[in-house]
Amino acid sequence: MNRRQFVKVSGLGTASLLLTRNLFSDEFSEMKKRVGLIGCGWYGKTDLWRLVQVAPVEIISLCDVDKRMLEDAGEMAASRQLSKKKPRLYTDYREMLKEKDLDIVLVASPDHWHSLQMIEAAKSGADVWVQKPTSVDVIESLSMIAAARKYKRVVQVGTQRRSTPHLMDALNKVIKEKRLGKIAYVDICCYWHMRAKGNPPDIDPPEYLDYETWTGPAPKRPFCKWTHPRGWRAFMEYGNGIVGDMCIHMFDMVRWMLELGWPKRISSFGGILVDKESKANITDTQTAAFDYDNLKIIWTHRTWGESVDPKYPWSATFYGDKGTLKASVFSYDFTPLGNGEKLHGEALYEYDKYPEDKTEKDLERHCAAAIRGHMRDFLRAIANRSKPVADIEQGCISSISCILANLSMQVGRTLEWDPVNNRVVNDEEANKLLKRQYRAPWIHPEPNTV
Repeated sequence: MNRRQFVKVSGLGTASLLLTRNLFSDEFSEMKKRVGLIGCGWYGKTDLWRLVQVAPVEIISLCDVDKRMLEDAGEMAASRQLSKKKPRLYTDYREMLKEKDLDIVLVASPDHWHSLQMIEAAKSGADVWVQKPTSVDVIESLSMIAAARKYKRVVQVGTQRRSTPHLMDALNKVIKEKRLGKIAYVDICCYWHMRAKGNPPDIDPPEYLDYETWTGPAPKRPFCKWTHPRGWRAFMEYGNGIVGDMCIHMFDMVRWMLELGWPKRISSFGGILVDKESKANITDTQTAAFDYDNLKIIWTHRTWGESVDPKYPWSATFYGDKGTLKASVFSYDFTPLGNGEKLHGEALYEYDKYPEDKTEKDLERHCAAAIRGHMRDFLRAIANRSKPVADIEQGCISSISCILANLSMQVGRTLEWDPVNNRVVNDEEANKLLKRQYRAPWIHPEPNTV
């Protein structure tokens, strides 16, 4: 099981590099699943290559509306997978899924596409890995849960904090050992200066991008250099701002660690307070409160000024009456009150097993082990026909809670969510915002009709 296969790969415009792929553990050595990927950009390839590292899957199909990105991903897939076969390439995910020859579909398109593509993949008979957040509006997420259950599909959401080795260590050594005592307050935050600045001019989309299909059900904004690739998060038309991008990870991590379900009440305030010149229409400052009665989880993001704690700028801080736990994607630190034992853990880097992680373009190396762990959990759930650690329902609770935070800020009041009837209690104005208008000819999914 320690033998390695060496594969020489040539990158476009770069020198050849040597990639090492571990042969697979007994648990996954026979999991020769047929895989397709929708969305061949940054995190789509990140997820796909981690899956290739842990199981002898065959990449059958790739789909993207960017023909150049699609072709590059096809060449890379042929180099990385054991068969050396180039996958079939599609520009329309519906055509790819019509073949009904995929065991697993990874959905890593922009957020405004997650719901339709996950539902269609489930209908085709595939188990699905879908990136977070699950959706842009509430009804989309509820429809995704309904589809997963109706078609009996395993659906794992890419909230891989639940599979992050050092955070699992913190859960076991700090939370489960009751070192914090009574936990009544958790501060979650992001102080990274990640909001796009400037006002790039509107331009024609590049000829290799089908911008009409890229836009899909979302409002069609004029194209600018931020729109594609990777800059679309600057616009609320395609996502849920920094709350939907960064808060969901930390909020989901806290829910997982503390075994929490739906918050009782959600409130939020903020806006564009500093950078008013940017074309970006997401907030640069926002606070959200997720109220669990005797436990309060408070989110803050600010894309300007200094971080409260430079070591933990994107993190969760658990406050208990016996100590404090700070946790991020990079490390954790437990500090007891008084003269107890301090604990520290750091992100796992597995370069001895996966040396290709060192040279992979754009890889968040501190996340690689977490994604591999999340993929292994996904594969186990597929084998057992069970729910994975980030089952679609769990992902939707975290995603919907963040969407409701944005809606709370929009209507200017606290929202009380009823998870039985899937409604905001006594607030018809807010309930009308649970479902966004789709651009024709796309049809919004509904939980009872998927």
